[in-house]
Amino acid sequence: MLKSKVAVQAVGSGLLPDDAIMLGESYMKQWKIPQGQPLTLRLGGYQQPIKVVSVARYEGMRMNQSLARRIGLANGATLRMHYAEKSSTLSLGPLIGVLVSRDYPHMPDRPFGSITMFCKELVDGCAAQGAHVYFFTPNGIQESTDSVEGWVYQSGWKRMPLPIADIVNNRLTSRKLENKPNVQSFMKEVKRKHNTQVFNEKFLDKHEVFDALRGASSLAKYLPESHLLRNFTMLKAMCSKYYTVFLKPVRGSLGKGIIKISRLETGGYQAMFTTTAGTRKQHYTSLLKLFSAISGKMKTVRYQIQQGLTLIDIAKRPVDFRALVQKNASGVWTVTSIVARTAGGAHFVSNLARGGTLSTVREAIGKSNLAAGRQEAAAKLQKAALEIAEGIDTHIPAHFGELGIDLAVDTSGRVWLLEVNSKPSKNDNTPLTDQKIRPSVLRMIQYSRYLSGF
Repeated sequence: MLKSKVAVQAVGSGLLPDDAIMLGESYMKQWKIPQGQPLTLRLGGYQQPIKVVSVARYEGMRMNQSLARRIGLANGATLRMHYAEKSSTLSLGPLIGVLVSRDYPHMPDRPFGSITMFCKELVDGCAAQGAHVYFFTPNGIQESTDSVEGWVYQSGWKRMPLPIADIVNNRLTSRKLENKPNVQSFMKEVKRKHNTQVFNEKFLDKHEVFDALRGASSLAKYLPESHLLRNFTMLKAMCSKYYTVFLKPVRGSLGKGIIKISRLETGGYQAMFTTTAGTRKQHYTSLLKLFSAISGKMKTVRYQIQQGLTLIDIAKRPVDFRALVQKNASGVWTVTSIVARTAGGAHFVSNLARGGTLSTVREAIGKSNLAAGRQEAAAKLQKAALEIAEGIDTHIPAHFGELGIDLAVDTSGRVWLLEVNSKPSKNDNTPLTDQKIRPSVLRMIQYSRYLSGF
Protein backbone atom coordinates (compact mmCIF):
# COMPACT_ATOMS: atom_id res chain seq x y z
CA MET A 1 0.00 0.00 0.00
CA LEU A 2 1.50 3.35 -1.04
CA LYS A 3 1.95 5.86 1.74
CA SER A 4 -0.41 8.74 0.96
CA LYS A 5 -0.89 10.78 4.16
CA VAL A 6 1.54 13.70 4.39
CA ALA A 7 1.95 16.61 6.85
CA VAL A 8 2.58 19.97 5.16
CA GLN A 9 5.02 22.41 6.73
CA ALA A 10 4.90 26.04 5.54
CA VAL A 11 8.33 27.71 5.51
CA GLY A 12 9.57 31.25 4.78
CA SER A 13 10.25 32.27 1.17
CA GLY A 14 13.94 32.74 2.04
CA LEU A 15 14.20 28.97 2.57
CA LEU A 16 12.19 27.81 -0.43
CA PRO A 17 11.12 29.52 -3.67
CA ASP A 18 7.45 29.64 -4.66
CA ASP A 19 7.82 27.01 -7.38
CA ALA A 20 9.62 24.33 -5.36
CA ILE A 21 8.50 21.91 -2.66
CA MET A 22 10.53 19.54 -0.48
CA LEU A 23 9.30 15.99 0.04
CA GLY A 24 10.54 13.16 2.25
CA GLU A 25 12.71 10.66 0.41
CA SER A 26 10.45 7.67 1.24
CA TYR A 27 7.49 9.37 -0.56
CA MET A 28 9.73 10.16 -3.57
CA LYS A 29 10.81 6.53 -3.86
CA GLN A 30 7.41 4.92 -3.30
CA TRP A 31 5.60 7.17 -5.76
CA LYS A 32 8.55 7.25 -8.21
CA ILE A 33 8.51 11.07 -8.29
CA PRO A 34 11.34 12.48 -10.44
CA GLN A 35 13.56 14.96 -8.60
CA GLY A 36 14.10 18.45 -10.04
CA GLN A 37 11.85 17.82 -13.07
CA PRO A 38 9.04 20.26 -14.00
CA LEU A 39 5.80 18.87 -12.53
CA THR A 40 2.31 20.22 -11.82
CA LEU A 41 1.11 20.62 -8.23
CA ARG A 42 -2.68 20.33 -7.92
CA LEU A 43 -5.07 20.97 -5.04
CA GLY A 44 -8.73 20.96 -6.12
CA GLY A 45 -9.01 23.39 -9.05
CA TYR A 46 -5.63 25.05 -8.30
CA GLN A 47 -2.64 24.09 -10.44
CA GLN A 48 0.92 25.39 -10.47
CA PRO A 49 4.21 24.33 -12.09
CA ILE A 50 6.73 23.14 -9.45
CA LYS A 51 9.90 21.14 -8.96
CA VAL A 52 10.27 18.63 -6.12
CA VAL A 53 13.40 18.33 -3.99
CA SER A 54 13.96 15.08 -2.09
CA VAL A 55 14.86 15.31 1.62
CA ALA A 56 16.52 12.36 3.39
CA ARG A 57 15.24 11.20 6.80
CA TYR A 58 12.18 13.50 6.60
CA GLU A 59 8.57 12.32 6.71
CA GLY A 60 6.63 15.25 5.30
CA MET A 61 6.31 18.04 2.72
CA ARG A 62 7.60 21.61 2.91
CA MET A 63 6.24 24.45 0.83
CA ASN A 64 6.62 28.22 0.68
CA GLN A 65 4.28 30.14 3.05
CA SER A 66 2.76 32.24 0.27
CA LEU A 67 1.91 29.09 -1.74
CA ALA A 68 0.35 27.50 1.38
CA ARG A 69 -1.67 30.69 1.95
CA ARG A 70 -2.87 30.75 -1.67
CA ILE A 71 -4.32 27.27 -1.32
CA GLY A 72 -5.69 27.86 2.19
CA LEU A 73 -3.39 25.45 4.05
CA ALA A 74 -2.21 26.13 7.60
CA ASN A 75 1.23 25.01 8.79
CA GLY A 76 0.94 21.38 9.91
CA ALA A 77 -2.11 20.52 7.75
CA THR A 78 -2.32 16.79 6.95
CA LEU A 79 -3.46 15.76 3.47
CA ARG A 80 -3.34 12.81 1.11
CA MET A 81 -1.14 12.87 -1.97
CA HIS A 82 -0.78 10.89 -5.14
CA TYR A 83 1.43 11.20 -8.17
CA ALA A 84 0.24 10.52 -11.73
CA GLU A 85 3.24 9.70 -13.89
CA LYS A 86 1.36 10.12 -17.19
CA SER A 87 0.48 13.76 -16.55
CA SER A 88 3.44 14.48 -14.21
CA THR A 89 0.93 15.76 -11.63
CA LEU A 90 1.41 15.69 -7.88
CA SER A 91 -2.07 16.01 -6.37
CA LEU A 92 -2.94 16.92 -2.78
CA GLY A 93 -6.41 16.40 -1.37
CA PRO A 94 -9.18 15.68 -1.10
CA LEU A 95 -10.31 19.29 -0.92
CA ILE A 96 -13.95 19.36 0.26
CA GLY A 97 -16.12 22.48 -0.07
CA VAL A 98 -19.32 22.59 1.96
CA LEU A 99 -21.92 24.98 0.56
CA VAL A 100 -23.94 26.40 3.50
CA SER A 101 -26.86 28.83 3.52
CA ARG A 102 -25.39 31.74 5.43
CA ASP A 103 -22.46 33.02 7.42
CA TYR A 104 -22.17 35.65 10.15
CA PRO A 105 -18.78 37.38 9.71
CA HIS A 106 -19.54 39.63 12.73
CA MET A 107 -19.62 36.47 14.93
CA PRO A 108 -16.08 35.06 14.46
CA ASP A 109 -16.65 32.33 17.08
CA ARG A 110 -19.89 31.13 15.49
CA PRO A 111 -19.67 32.16 11.82
CA PHE A 112 -22.28 29.53 10.81
CA GLY A 113 -24.71 30.02 13.68
CA SER A 114 -26.29 26.80 14.97
CA ILE A 115 -24.29 24.53 12.63
CA THR A 116 -20.86 25.92 13.66
CA MET A 117 -20.22 22.90 15.95
CA PHE A 118 -21.00 20.52 13.09
CA CYS A 119 -18.59 22.48 10.83
CA LYS A 120 -15.81 22.27 13.44
CA GLU A 121 -16.48 18.54 13.86
CA LEU A 122 -16.04 18.15 10.10
CA VAL A 123 -12.74 20.09 10.28
CA ASP A 124 -11.48 17.74 13.03
CA GLY A 125 -12.66 14.65 11.15
CA CYS A 126 -10.90 15.81 7.98
CA ALA A 127 -7.66 16.46 9.89
CA ALA A 128 -7.77 12.88 11.23
CA GLN A 129 -8.56 11.40 7.78
CA GLY A 130 -6.02 13.46 5.82
CA ALA A 131 -8.52 15.70 4.01
CA HIS A 132 -9.04 19.47 3.91
CA VAL A 133 -12.41 21.18 4.22
CA TYR A 134 -13.72 24.70 3.82
CA PHE A 135 -17.18 26.29 4.00
CA PHE A 136 -18.72 28.85 1.66
CA THR A 137 -22.09 30.49 0.98
CA PRO A 138 -23.79 31.58 -2.28
CA ASN A 139 -22.34 35.06 -1.60
CA GLY A 140 -18.82 33.57 -1.67
CA ILE A 141 -19.25 32.35 -5.25
CA GLN A 142 -17.06 34.43 -7.59
CA GLU A 143 -17.81 35.39 -11.19
CA SER A 144 -14.79 33.42 -12.37
CA THR A 145 -15.25 29.78 -11.35
CA ASP A 146 -11.59 29.38 -10.37
CA SER A 147 -11.95 30.29 -6.70
CA VAL A 148 -14.49 31.00 -3.97
CA GLU A 149 -14.45 33.19 -0.88
CA GLY A 150 -14.72 30.69 1.97
CA TRP A 151 -13.91 29.91 5.59
CA VAL A 152 -11.14 27.63 6.89
CA TYR A 153 -10.30 26.79 10.48
CA GLN A 154 -6.72 27.74 11.40
CA SER A 155 -6.60 28.25 15.21
CA GLY A 156 -9.91 30.08 14.70
CA TRP A 157 -12.21 30.71 11.71
CA LYS A 158 -10.62 32.71 8.87
CA ARG A 159 -12.16 33.91 5.62
CA MET A 160 -10.07 33.91 2.44
CA PRO A 161 -10.05 33.16 -1.32
CA LEU A 162 -9.82 29.38 -1.86
CA PRO A 163 -9.46 27.01 -4.83
CA ILE A 164 -12.50 25.18 -6.21
CA ALA A 165 -12.88 21.91 -4.28
CA ASP A 166 -12.64 18.32 -5.58
CA ILE A 167 -15.96 17.64 -3.86
CA VAL A 168 -18.82 20.03 -3.11
CA ASN A 169 -21.38 18.96 -0.51
CA ASN A 170 -24.50 21.06 -1.07
CA ARG A 171 -25.95 21.77 2.38
CA LEU A 172 -28.15 24.73 1.35
CA THR A 173 -31.29 24.58 3.46
CA SER A 174 -33.51 26.73 1.25
CA ARG A 175 -34.81 26.13 -2.23
CA LYS A 176 -34.72 29.87 -2.87
CA LEU A 177 -30.94 29.96 -2.33
CA GLU A 178 -30.37 26.74 -4.27
CA ASN A 179 -32.27 28.10 -7.28
CA LYS A 180 -30.32 31.37 -7.42
CA PRO A 181 -28.80 31.70 -10.91
CA ASN A 182 -25.25 32.09 -9.54
CA VAL A 183 -25.58 28.85 -7.51
CA GLN A 184 -27.00 26.84 -10.43
CA SER A 185 -24.37 28.20 -12.83
CA PHE A 186 -21.56 27.51 -10.29
CA MET A 187 -22.59 23.86 -9.84
CA LYS A 188 -22.74 23.33 -13.59
CA GLU A 189 -19.43 25.12 -14.31
CA VAL A 190 -17.29 23.46 -11.61
CA LYS A 191 -18.36 20.03 -12.86
CA ARG A 192 -17.47 20.96 -16.42
CA LYS A 193 -14.29 22.93 -15.78
CA HIS A 194 -12.72 21.20 -12.77
CA ASN A 195 -14.39 17.76 -12.75
CA THR A 196 -15.75 18.61 -9.32
CA GLN A 197 -18.22 16.10 -7.92
CA VAL A 198 -21.27 17.78 -6.37
CA PHE A 199 -23.43 15.67 -4.09
CA ASN A 200 -26.86 16.27 -2.57
CA GLU A 201 -27.15 18.61 -5.50
CA LYS A 202 -30.86 19.31 -5.15
CA PHE A 203 -33.91 19.33 -2.93
CA LEU A 204 -36.43 16.55 -3.43
CA ASP A 205 -40.13 17.37 -3.77
CA LYS A 206 -42.58 14.90 -2.22
CA HIS A 207 -44.49 14.17 -5.42
CA GLU A 208 -41.22 13.74 -7.39
CA VAL A 209 -40.05 11.05 -4.92
CA PHE A 210 -43.34 9.13 -4.91
CA ASP A 211 -43.77 9.35 -8.69
CA ALA A 212 -40.20 8.14 -9.28
CA LEU A 213 -40.39 5.24 -6.82
CA ARG A 214 -43.81 4.09 -8.00
CA GLY A 215 -42.09 2.82 -11.14
CA ALA A 216 -40.06 0.28 -9.11
CA SER A 217 -42.18 -2.79 -8.39
CA SER A 218 -39.97 -3.80 -5.42
CA LEU A 219 -40.67 -0.46 -3.67
CA ALA A 220 -44.45 -0.29 -4.21
CA LYS A 221 -45.05 -2.04 -0.87
CA TYR A 222 -43.56 0.95 1.01
CA LEU A 223 -45.61 3.65 -0.72
CA PRO A 224 -48.90 4.89 0.71
CA GLU A 225 -51.27 5.95 -2.07
CA SER A 226 -50.33 9.50 -2.89
CA HIS A 227 -51.11 12.07 -5.61
CA LEU A 228 -50.62 15.72 -6.39
CA LEU A 229 -53.87 17.36 -5.17
CA ARG A 230 -55.24 19.14 -8.23
CA ASN A 231 -58.98 19.46 -7.60
CA PHE A 232 -62.03 18.56 -5.54
CA THR A 233 -62.58 15.30 -7.49
CA MET A 234 -59.20 14.02 -6.28
CA LEU A 235 -59.95 14.99 -2.65
CA LYS A 236 -63.37 13.33 -2.82
CA ALA A 237 -61.97 10.10 -4.32
CA MET A 238 -59.27 9.80 -1.64
CA CYS A 239 -61.62 10.69 1.25
CA SER A 240 -64.17 8.10 0.14
CA LYS A 241 -61.40 5.47 -0.04
CA TYR A 242 -59.68 6.28 3.31
CA TYR A 243 -61.05 7.46 6.68
CA THR A 244 -58.02 9.72 7.08
CA VAL A 245 -55.86 11.53 4.51
CA PHE A 246 -52.95 13.94 4.87
CA LEU A 247 -52.29 17.01 2.77
CA LYS A 248 -48.56 17.78 2.77
CA PRO A 249 -46.98 20.82 1.11
CA VAL A 250 -44.94 19.46 -1.82
CA ARG A 251 -42.04 21.65 -0.75
CA GLY A 252 -42.58 21.55 2.98
CA SER A 253 -40.19 20.59 5.75
CA LEU A 254 -40.20 20.28 9.55
CA GLY A 255 -43.86 19.27 9.52
CA LYS A 256 -44.97 22.77 8.50
CA GLY A 257 -48.38 23.26 6.89
CA ILE A 258 -49.58 19.63 7.10
CA ILE A 259 -53.37 19.17 7.19
CA LYS A 260 -54.96 15.96 8.51
CA ILE A 261 -58.49 15.31 7.25
CA SER A 262 -60.69 12.69 8.97
CA ARG A 263 -64.16 11.44 8.06
CA LEU A 264 -66.41 11.58 11.13
CA GLU A 265 -68.80 8.80 12.20
CA THR A 266 -71.44 11.47 12.85
CA GLY A 267 -71.13 12.80 9.28
CA GLY A 268 -68.99 15.65 8.07
CA TYR A 269 -65.22 16.03 8.27
CA GLN A 270 -62.60 17.27 10.69
CA ALA A 271 -59.46 19.08 9.53
CA MET A 272 -56.42 19.42 11.81
CA PHE A 273 -53.85 22.08 10.92
CA THR A 274 -50.28 22.21 12.29
CA THR A 275 -49.52 25.58 13.86
CA THR A 276 -46.55 26.75 15.93
CA ALA A 277 -48.72 26.61 19.06
CA GLY A 278 -50.02 23.08 18.44
CA THR A 279 -52.92 21.78 16.41
CA ARG A 280 -55.98 23.74 15.29
CA LYS A 281 -59.14 21.65 14.71
CA GLN A 282 -61.99 22.67 12.45
CA HIS A 283 -65.26 20.84 11.67
CA TYR A 284 -67.01 21.00 8.28
CA THR A 285 -70.48 19.70 7.50
CA SER A 286 -69.41 18.66 3.99
CA LEU A 287 -66.24 17.89 2.06
CA LEU A 288 -67.08 20.68 -0.39
CA LYS A 289 -67.05 23.23 2.45
CA LEU A 290 -63.70 21.87 3.64
CA PHE A 291 -62.32 22.11 0.10
CA SER A 292 -63.56 25.72 -0.20
CA ALA A 293 -61.76 26.54 3.06
CA ILE A 294 -58.40 25.21 1.83
CA SER A 295 -58.67 26.22 -1.84
CA GLY A 296 -57.29 29.67 -0.93
CA LYS A 297 -54.10 28.01 0.36
CA MET A 298 -53.90 25.89 -2.80
CA LYS A 299 -53.34 29.03 -4.90
CA THR A 300 -49.89 29.46 -3.30
CA VAL A 301 -49.07 25.98 -1.95
CA ARG A 302 -49.08 22.73 -3.93
CA TYR A 303 -50.20 19.76 -1.81
CA GLN A 304 -49.51 16.05 -2.00
CA ILE A 305 -52.56 14.09 -0.81
CA GLN A 306 -51.57 10.90 0.99
CA GLN A 307 -53.43 7.89 2.35
CA GLY A 308 -53.72 8.08 6.17
CA LEU A 309 -52.10 5.16 7.98
CA THR A 310 -52.89 3.55 11.34
CA LEU A 311 -49.43 4.06 12.78
CA ILE A 312 -48.08 2.61 15.98
CA ASP A 313 -48.23 5.05 18.88
CA ILE A 314 -47.00 5.46 22.44
CA ALA A 315 -49.85 6.59 24.72
CA LYS A 316 -51.78 7.91 21.68
CA ARG A 317 -48.77 9.84 20.36
CA PRO A 318 -47.78 8.75 16.82
CA VAL A 319 -44.25 7.40 16.32
CA ASP A 320 -42.16 7.54 13.16
CA PHE A 321 -38.52 6.85 12.31
CA ARG A 322 -35.76 8.92 10.69
CA ALA A 323 -33.08 6.83 8.99
CA LEU A 324 -29.84 8.53 8.00
CA VAL A 325 -28.54 6.65 4.96
CA GLN A 326 -25.10 7.52 3.56
CA LYS A 327 -22.70 6.27 0.92
CA ASN A 328 -19.56 4.80 2.46
CA ALA A 329 -15.86 4.53 1.56
CA SER A 330 -16.80 2.17 -1.32
CA GLY A 331 -19.63 4.36 -2.61
CA VAL A 332 -22.30 1.95 -1.30
CA TRP A 333 -25.45 3.01 0.61
CA THR A 334 -25.33 2.09 4.31
CA VAL A 335 -27.59 2.93 7.25
CA THR A 336 -25.68 5.17 9.67
CA SER A 337 -28.45 5.57 12.23
CA ILE A 338 -32.18 5.17 12.75
CA VAL A 339 -33.93 7.09 15.53
CA ALA A 340 -37.55 6.95 16.66
CA ARG A 341 -39.48 10.22 16.96
CA THR A 342 -42.61 10.45 19.08
CA ALA A 343 -45.02 13.34 18.48
CA GLY A 344 -45.40 16.01 21.16
CA GLY A 345 -48.68 16.05 23.11
CA ALA A 346 -50.47 18.73 21.10
CA HIS A 347 -49.26 17.60 17.69
CA PHE A 348 -49.90 14.88 15.15
CA VAL A 349 -46.44 15.20 13.52
CA SER A 350 -43.27 14.01 15.24
CA ASN A 351 -40.67 16.59 14.17
CA LEU A 352 -38.43 17.87 16.95
CA ALA A 353 -39.33 21.33 15.69
CA ARG A 354 -42.89 20.51 16.77
CA GLY A 355 -42.05 19.30 20.29
CA GLY A 356 -41.39 15.65 19.39
CA THR A 357 -38.91 13.50 21.36
CA LEU A 358 -36.15 11.12 20.23
CA SER A 359 -35.50 7.58 21.40
CA THR A 360 -33.91 4.38 20.11
CA VAL A 361 -35.89 2.12 17.76
CA ARG A 362 -35.91 -0.71 20.32
CA GLU A 363 -37.19 1.57 23.09
CA ALA A 364 -39.99 3.04 20.95
CA ILE A 365 -41.11 -0.34 19.58
CA GLY A 366 -41.06 -1.74 23.14
CA LYS A 367 -43.32 1.01 24.50
CA SER A 368 -45.62 1.09 21.47
CA ASN A 369 -48.92 -0.65 20.74
CA LEU A 370 -47.39 -2.85 18.01
CA ALA A 371 -49.03 -6.22 18.55
CA ALA A 372 -46.94 -8.60 16.42
CA GLY A 373 -43.54 -8.60 14.76
CA ARG A 374 -41.68 -6.54 17.38
CA GLN A 375 -38.46 -8.53 16.87
CA GLU A 376 -38.36 -7.94 13.11
CA ALA A 377 -39.28 -4.24 13.16
CA ALA A 378 -35.71 -2.85 13.36
CA ALA A 379 -34.42 -5.11 10.55
CA LYS A 380 -37.44 -4.22 8.36
CA LEU A 381 -36.74 -0.49 8.83
CA GLN A 382 -33.05 -0.98 7.87
CA LYS A 383 -33.99 -2.95 4.76
CA ALA A 384 -36.61 -0.40 3.69
CA ALA A 385 -34.21 2.55 4.18
CA LEU A 386 -31.52 0.93 2.00
CA GLU A 387 -33.93 -0.16 -0.74
CA ILE A 388 -35.50 3.32 -0.91
CA ALA A 389 -32.07 5.04 -1.08
CA GLU A 390 -31.04 2.72 -3.92
CA GLY A 391 -34.39 3.41 -5.65
CA ILE A 392 -33.80 7.16 -5.50
CA ASP A 393 -30.33 6.70 -7.00
CA THR A 394 -31.80 4.63 -9.82
CA HIS A 395 -34.91 6.67 -10.60
CA ILE A 396 -33.97 10.32 -9.87
CA PRO A 397 -31.27 11.83 -12.11
CA ALA A 398 -29.19 13.62 -9.46
CA HIS A 399 -26.18 12.77 -7.25
CA PHE A 400 -26.90 12.07 -3.58
CA GLY A 401 -24.42 11.02 -0.89
CA GLU A 402 -26.75 11.10 2.10
CA LEU A 403 -30.51 11.01 2.61
CA GLY A 404 -32.83 11.38 5.60
CA ILE A 405 -35.58 8.82 5.06
CA ASP A 406 -38.73 9.11 7.18
CA LEU A 407 -40.44 5.78 7.74
CA ALA A 408 -43.42 4.61 9.75
CA VAL A 409 -44.69 1.26 11.01
CA ASP A 410 -48.43 0.54 11.07
CA THR A 411 -50.13 -1.51 13.76
CA SER A 412 -49.80 -4.68 11.66
CA GLY A 413 -45.98 -4.22 11.48
CA ARG A 414 -45.83 -3.04 7.85
CA VAL A 415 -43.20 -0.38 7.02
CA TRP A 416 -44.25 2.71 5.04
CA LEU A 417 -42.31 5.58 3.46
CA LEU A 418 -43.42 9.04 4.63
CA GLU A 419 -40.85 11.23 2.88
CA VAL A 420 -37.23 11.60 1.80
CA ASN A 421 -35.07 14.59 2.70
CA SER A 422 -31.94 15.29 0.66
CA LYS A 423 -30.65 17.82 3.22
CA PRO A 424 -30.85 15.86 6.49
CA SER A 425 -30.42 18.07 9.55
CA LYS A 426 -27.13 17.74 11.36
CA ASN A 427 -28.81 18.02 14.74
CA ASP A 428 -31.53 15.45 14.14
CA ASN A 429 -29.66 12.21 14.70
CA THR A 430 -26.98 11.45 17.32
CA PRO A 431 -26.07 14.25 19.73
CA LEU A 432 -22.87 16.25 19.37
CA THR A 433 -20.20 15.33 21.91
CA ASP A 434 -16.93 17.08 22.68
CA GLN A 435 -14.77 13.99 22.27
CA LYS A 436 -15.93 11.96 19.33
CA ILE A 437 -16.40 12.56 15.62
CA ARG A 438 -19.86 11.16 14.83
CA PRO A 439 -20.08 8.23 12.38
CA SER A 440 -22.26 10.40 10.09
CA VAL A 441 -19.43 12.95 9.77
CA LEU A 442 -16.74 10.30 9.18
CA ARG A 443 -18.85 8.62 6.52
CA MET A 444 -19.28 11.87 4.61
CA ILE A 445 -15.46 12.32 4.59
CA GLN A 446 -14.88 8.69 3.54
CA TYR A 447 -17.36 9.05 0.66
CA SER A 448 -15.60 12.27 -0.43
CA ARG A 449 -12.27 10.40 -0.44
CA TYR A 450 -13.84 7.63 -2.51
CA LEU A 451 -15.25 10.11 -5.06
CA SER A 452 -11.99 12.02 -5.43
CA GLY A 453 -9.74 8.96 -5.59
CA PHE A 454 -7.78 9.86 -2.42
